[in-house]
Amino acid sequence: MSKTIKVALAGAGAFGIKHLDAIRNIDGVEVVSLIGRELHKTREVANTYGIDHVTTALDESLALPEVDAVILCTPTQMHAAQAIACLKAGKHVEVEIPLADRLVDAQAVLEVQRQTGRVAMVGHTRRFNPSHQWLHRKVAAGELLVQQMDVQTYFFRRTNMNALGQARSWTDHLLWHHAAHTVDLFAYQTGGEIVQAHAVQGPIHPTLGIAMDMSIQLKSSTGAICTLSLSFNNDGPLGTFFRYICDNGTYVARYDDLFDGKENKIDVTQVDVSMNGIELQDREFFASIREGREPNASVRAVLPCYRILDQLEKQLAAAE
Repeated sequence: MSKTIKVALAGAGAFGIKHLDAIRNIDGVEVVSLIGRELHKTREVANTYGIDHVTTALDESLALPEVDAVILCTPTQMHAAQAIACLKAGKHVEVEIPLADRLVDAQAVLEVQRQTGRVAMVGHTRRFNPSHQWLHRKVAAGELLVQQMDVQTYFFRRTNMNALGQARSWTDHLLWHHAAHTVDLFAYQTGGEIVQAHAVQGPIHPTLGIAMDMSIQLKSSTGAICTLSLSFNNDGPLGTFFRYICDNGTYVARYDDLFDGKENKIDVTQVDVSMNGIELQDREFFASIREGREPNASVRAVLPCYRILDQLEKQLAAAE
């Protein structure tokens, strides 16, 4: 495909805006349709980014013959069904993490992707952050061996708010959303399969209906282990911080930035064409469409992560 890739973006909230900002930096791509829950708010965002077509119905955008691809930044519970609808409409699709909050739904997306042959990619951004890319290349070259990953995913979210401090229409989830980043990244970075997985969680929030604290332990077939702590109760620095303890050095990744174990910053500006993980993720999606190939973080590639999440969910349910 040499022509401009025309995109419909569903979900004009905090994360949708991150993608709109990223796409502005990518040549040969144009967002031509914006889908949101509230028409007037969606139109305001569309006006800011010069998008003419605005709707509250994904089907309306899928019916547009000029749309080649769709990016889904909608609530988790809608991801799988909407991804399947996009594929069946003949559109390539990038769905924000998580692909689904049930394994059976994730498997259904893969089946439809195989039937349609369209590109289907999931927003496992950690595969694309320059910090994690730098480490991945070192491991692949045999210069580093991951022995342990110690990961903290911390937010202060005792009410149902999004990253912009706005009320959410849906409830986030520590396991199916936030743990998905680390479960996938641990397997990706070690180059092995996860052979052991255990989880415990704190009390269920009386109104949100979710656990606000969780701890997960993983072991790779390479022998590496991972300890993941997650909380929506943390009144402190927010985000996810990764400590890689390797045979040849210790490294701390904070989103796109990387430090050694003594807090000396490592220059990762030459790793890729951008220092924005979301932009790099989107670039991979569009490049795979143009080149007719499977993308990094394809539905097929990340499905093992969702098998582990399903296993952990069953463990937690059995422990109640």
